[in-house]
Amino acid sequence: MGPRVVAITGIGVLAPCGTGIQDFWEGLHTEPGPRRQPLAIEGFDPAVWFGPKEVRRVDRFTQLGVAAATMALDDAGLGAGRDVDGDGNMAEIDHDRAGVMVATGVGGLASYDEQLRVLETRGAKRVSPFLIPMLMPNAAAAAVSMRLGWKGPCETVTTACAAGTHGVAHGASWIRSGRCQVVLAGASEARPSPVGMAAFANMTALSPSGLSRPFDTGRDGFLASEGAAMLVLEELDAARSRGARIYALVLGAASNADAHHLTAPAEAGEGALACMRLALDDAALSADDIVHVNAHGTSTPLNDAAEAAALSALFGSPGPPVTSVKGVVGHPFGAAGALEAAAAALTIHRRSIPPTAGHRLLDPTMTLDVVTGGPRPIEAGPVLSNSFAFGGHNACLILGPA
Repeated sequence: MGPRVVAITGIGVLAPCGTGIQDFWEGLHTEPGPRRQPLAIEGFDPAVWFGPKEVRRVDRFTQLGVAAATMALDDAGLGAGRDVDGDGNMAEIDHDRAGVMVATGVGGLASYDEQLRVLETRGAKRVSPFLIPMLMPNAAAAAVSMRLGWKGPCETVTTACAAGTHGVAHGASWIRSGRCQVVLAGASEARPSPVGMAAFANMTALSPSGLSRPFDTGRDGFLASEGAAMLVLEELDAARSRGARIYALVLGAASNADAHHLTAPAEAGEGALACMRLALDDAALSADDIVHVNAHGTSTPLNDAAEAAALSALFGSPGPPVTSVKGVVGHPFGAAGALEAAAAALTIHRRSIPPTAGHRLLDPTMTLDVVTGGPRPIEAGPVLSNSFAFGGHNACLILGPA
């Protein structure tokens, strides 16, 4: 038996532009003005998913991850709501073959910062005994698996801003290999703490204008944000047999490293180009097959230039239509790739590419076809989603219609 075909049957998403599929999708079509950083998910109430004691014992990134996972299961028709034991179709799931992958960039760093202040002001005896399980990057994955009773692989990827894409790809590999019957895969990241924001500001990575302008000639840095997205992955035939709605298929994925610099991409995007080619090979596709690229597009001078060079080298000029959702959602670091995978799946399902908010004038050194001004209709076909991270981590995901 060859590799199984992986279907996306559920999406749970929380982002600064909207919570839930419809609000998120509509939010991707807005044109926000200058904003104060970090961008936050407004109106999020963790008490909806956690009891009064439990909510104080988990970091915000775990809260967001659990919420997104619950929403994704509900959307897939497999939801157990807040019932740990599950009900309805959940009884059909083999819990020993149900996997959880929640990627993150930094995990519960905000909880660490908060407890460090407690240590300095109130003494060691007042530091929370829950600090370690709050800050550990695998806390969200553990929380999801324990709530659902899922005993398959439960893992976490931490590859900075490529983590979300790596997480979805890794989760899909469990379905392809037959290890898992169902997988919840994605990522979660809470907004940076004051220490984190200060560090990014001192790196000159943040936009002083409060605008995210991917691939624009006036781009001046990213907008720090938070977010979470989880996808329900199943084998295609099994999903069809239960009458599941199929947003998209995971056709291929790839991962490599620049081995170049801790924070700067390789010149001319050599690593990104190689990763995209590997993803095409994994999907048994050619560059001509790709109908759209959901770019990493952080709105930083170096990253956008390197990605644009890599895209032009692969596709020619102008190549397939390109968009970056970071003009709206900002940069939620480890969760970025998961949010973008959700956006790519919805783009395929709804046959429409959301515009690149904030983009006005293409950098004259680039020859990309950036979608601006409004949505653009798309023909059914494979979509490439890119993530390129500090440390030289590259991740690419190819989704396609069912």
